[in-house]
Amino acid sequence: MVAYRETKEAFLPDEHLVAAYKSAGDLNVLATLYKRYMPLVYGLCLKYYKQEEPSQDAVMQIFEQLITKLKVHDVTNFKSWLYVLAKNHCLMELRKGAKHYTVSIDDAFVESDGLLHHDDRAATEEKLLLMEACMEKLVEEQRKSLQLFYLEQKCYTEVAAQTGYDLKKVKSYIQNGKRNLKICIERQSE
Repeated sequence: MVAYRETKEAFLPDEHLVAAYKSAGDLNVLATLYKRYMPLVYGLCLKYYKQEEPSQDAVMQIFEQLITKLKVHDVTNFKSWLYVLAKNHCLMELRKGAKHYTVSIDDAFVESDGLLHHDDRAATEEKLLLMEACMEKLVEEQRKSLQLFYLEQKCYTEVAAQTGYDLKKVKSYIQNGKRNLKICIERQSE
């Protein structure tokens, strides 16, 4: 009986499986849907992580995210939505990993001139103040989208859901906002 159910579900279109999962919360339905695109998700993760083990871990973490996120998001094209979810997951994890790096400490490093002078803090503070001022000059849609995406680390769909903006507009606001922010910072730095 179970094999028949899996076979039957395997032939249903994505939108039917999404609706069935949303209404019943049956993880077997979600697993059937996810299995279709697991090679796509794994390939995407492998593209970002460049190693098998972290990519396999990410595939499982993305499936775990699906359990809750698919219930709250209005998904019309599951494959595209899953691709964006997986891509954002990989990027967020890589960002987190980039914050944790180690440096070998040797005598030459400890005694370098760069560590003897703490002028970098003032320069960093100045850059942050400049960026804040330029953020305030952006149009509201760009500013909100950039804050949610970069500072609060929300994915495109979460930014769209929180702001009410169309998903394509969110992508545009982030891209244009980033460009306008860069231009403003360069002009103010001169």
